[in-house]
Amino acid sequence: MIKLSTTLFLLFLSLVVVQAQDTTASEFRSLTLTTGKTPAETAILTGKQFLGRPYVPYTLDQTPTEQLVVNFREFDCTTYLESVLALTLALHDAGSKPGPSEQAFRNYLTRFRYRNGRIDGYASRLHYFSDWLRDNERKGLITDVSNELPGSITVAKPVSYMTSAMYKYPQLRDPNTFKQVALTEASLSQQSFSFIPVKNIRQAEAQLQDGDIVMLLAARPGLDMRHVGFAVRQPNGRMHLMHASSDQSAVVISPYPISDYVQLHKRLSGVRVARLRSNTTPAVAVGGK
Repeated sequence: MIKLSTTLFLLFLSLVVVQAQDTTASEFRSLTLTTGKTPAETAILTGKQFLGRPYVPYTLDQTPTEQLVVNFREFDCTTYLESVLALTLALHDAGSKPGPSEQAFRNYLTRFRYRNGRIDGYASRLHYFSDWLRDNERKGLITDVSNELPGSITVAKPVSYMTSAMYKYPQLRDPNTFKQVALTEASLSQQSFSFIPVKNIRQAEAQLQDGDIVMLLAARPGLDMRHVGFAVRQPNGRMHLMHASSDQSAVVISPYPISDYVQLHKRLSGVRVARLRSNTTPAVAVGGK
């Protein structure tokens, strides 16, 4: 009886995965994508297509094992950013073709989301955004330009949020996974970085470019960054944040400029800024689950 139940359960899981893949493929084909002159311009055009989609957290943690999750129906701030960036680079790889291949998109999404572009369990996902930034800069996908902006300062901050709040991360009950995440935290804690503190953001905002990746730092001890989105210039001439907003429960363009946004959210201490590189190497599958 136990054998039969296990077999039926595995069959059910396989059917769910196949159905999800079919749904994703259909959604991918339904996207209307436009290539801009630069990857940054393409990112803005692509990101605007998802305006109004609902904000939903923890969409990457719904499967029993770590695997690539593709979801265009709903986003959190990180999955929105990664999906838009992966679509953007897949579009530019396609060149004059009608559109990107789904496989190219999946390859880029894996490359952005996982350490060294390889899925190898829960700890291989780039959970901390400072880790995400470091790893993707090393891969040649983006460039951290925070130290080039006026008002930036250099600091180091101890990181320990995940291992200190294990009740939020059931996967950390596995000792090996816990150890890997703890090692990542220790590495990040030793890393100095440049950022623009709240008092200097208005000055730095004038130097932002459309499509810049804006990462909002957490004031809370032990946590590196709290939120992320794209800089997008509005008719008022100011840079606003295009992001999956938990406050507004949807993908939106903030109604006020980035410097005002940060001033209004007291749990933020400043921003870091990165840019997509225009000469990235086409992504290829590198294995993993």
